[in-house]
Amino acid sequence: MEKSTSNDFFKSNVLGHPAGLFVLFFTEMWERFSYYGMRALLVLFLISKLADGGWAWPEEHALALYGTYTSLVYLTTIMGGFLADKYLGYRWAVVIGALLMTLGHASMAVETPMSLYIGIGLLIFGNGFFKPNMTSIISYMYKDHPEKKDGAYTIFYMGVNAGAFLGIMLCGYIGENESWSLGFGLAGIFMFFGMLQFYFTQNIFGTIGTKPTAAEKLDKKTVTDGDKRVPFTSFDLFLIVTSLILGLVWIINDPYSKISGNNLLDFKVGNLDGSNFIILLGLGLFLILLVGRLTRYATVTRDRLIAVTIFAFFTIFFWASFEQAGGSMTIFAERYTQRALTGSTASMFKIINTLLTVVPLGIITYVLFKLFQQTFKKYPLGNIILGSSFVIIWGVVLWMLNREFSNDDTTVAASWFGILNSFFIIAFAPLVSKVWESKYNPPAAVKYGIGLSLLGLGFGSLAYGASEIVNGADIKVSMVWLIFAYLFHTLGELCLSPVGLSYVSKLVPARMIGMMFGIWYLAIAIGNKTAGSMGGMINEITEKYSLSTFFLIFTIVPIGLGILVVLLHPLLKKLMHGVH
Repeated sequence: MEKSTSNDFFKSNVLGHPAGLFVLFFTEMWERFSYYGMRALLVLFLISKLADGGWAWPEEHALALYGTYTSLVYLTTIMGGFLADKYLGYRWAVVIGALLMTLGHASMAVETPMSLYIGIGLLIFGNGFFKPNMTSIISYMYKDHPEKKDGAYTIFYMGVNAGAFLGIMLCGYIGENESWSLGFGLAGIFMFFGMLQFYFTQNIFGTIGTKPTAAEKLDKKTVTDGDKRVPFTSFDLFLIVTSLILGLVWIINDPYSKISGNNLLDFKVGNLDGSNFIILLGLGLFLILLVGRLTRYATVTRDRLIAVTIFAFFTIFFWASFEQAGGSMTIFAERYTQRALTGSTASMFKIINTLLTVVPLGIITYVLFKLFQQTFKKYPLGNIILGSSFVIIWGVVLWMLNREFSNDDTTVAASWFGILNSFFIIAFAPLVSKVWESKYNPPAAVKYGIGLSLLGLGFGSLAYGASEIVNGADIKVSMVWLIFAYLFHTLGELCLSPVGLSYVSKLVPARMIGMMFGIWYLAIAIGNKTAGSMGGMINEITEKYSLSTFFLIFTIVPIGLGILVVLLHPLLKKLMHGVH
């Protein structure tokens, strides 16, 4: 296969961007298919009754495991970014990660406690290799076209959500209606397709992401990006290792102590119990490390890294709220939402569901066709694998829709609501991408403020919808409140998440890009674990106050932080030193 050079990228144009972006688009799509397909099922499977094939876990236990899984998935990206930067190269890291995740899904399909934990472990490490290095490849592809980066990351994010949409739709439907094993297994099948497609088409990236040579390693040591380098001292390494170990112990102990009843941190330090002491000590050491390193950089680099740190801080709170989607919002859908539909209502839902499924899949298939036109001759095997996966997807979708229309009534799967986030992103991402590339493109702080405020409004709709549910009463509320919540959450996510990735790539020196994407995902990891911990309090807060109060907390905090980050705009603009 012929290798293309970096100068050739913008010659192979697909919808205004290089074809290589859409190779990443589809690879990431299948990875997100597997991740979100499994995520949609995990909590539902664990809390479902034994008679329904579940394990009948208490919600607090299930959400503790969910939070630990989703946080470690992002925490291992630091490891994956480091190993790719130093030894593997981005492309081999992606392949290794995809293989580990394929094996992880296969293990989960066995449905024993041991296979579940092994599967989750493989998924955690696989994602660590995969995720930071996909975004690093995009960063290098667009290093000479910074004006197109925001649009590229938004299109890439559309691929992320296309996979999430299909994964939640199909894995969720099969898991809830056929068997949990088949749902978990389907996620693994398409992860395998994604790995093969990337492997056989990777030469489209030219030399980007290949294994670093001895000369490149030497070059990285000598390139300064116009400022001084700040090597890690022995004290830095001590702080990194110690804070990491403390954080891992705390994250793993949370579900382990609840599920097994054996608390590894069963001690007290003053008025603090062991768990709180460990996490506060770990965070304290990490802050010492962060401040110590930032003060040693040259002024411009230091200021830009401080700006990234401020954005990361707000990102933690965004994901702590947003990731309720796989936890407390799923429980709300399963327990408190009217999902049994009959007569004309059922017919209307089936028609809407068909359009929601077929139209986006048709659009993605069109993108696939445009990619084929540009790349099929050079990369036939990778394209054939990708095309075959779409044939299978269409087959499963048509089987599902035919099965639904054969029944007069219908019960909407609790996992179904998760597709709304992905559908709204597929619908609105192109529009938002155009706005970001136009003269109406707002500053970074304003984008963050809008994103956090919209997130809060989404929870406001749930708080209002749940106002009649007192002390966990068996009352079913309209589906419309969840639909509004996902709409606002999606618009907020489009304002914040892909933009955050773009600003990291713009503000961070090239030599640090892999590691800094890892640090960025560390913020998301903290948010995800916080989401699991706070979501696990749903029963406690509902019994003490009300379900509406639980969602009101997630309304007030994001909106307040949204106002705060907008007020910080002048400071952030100064720290960014001309980066827009």
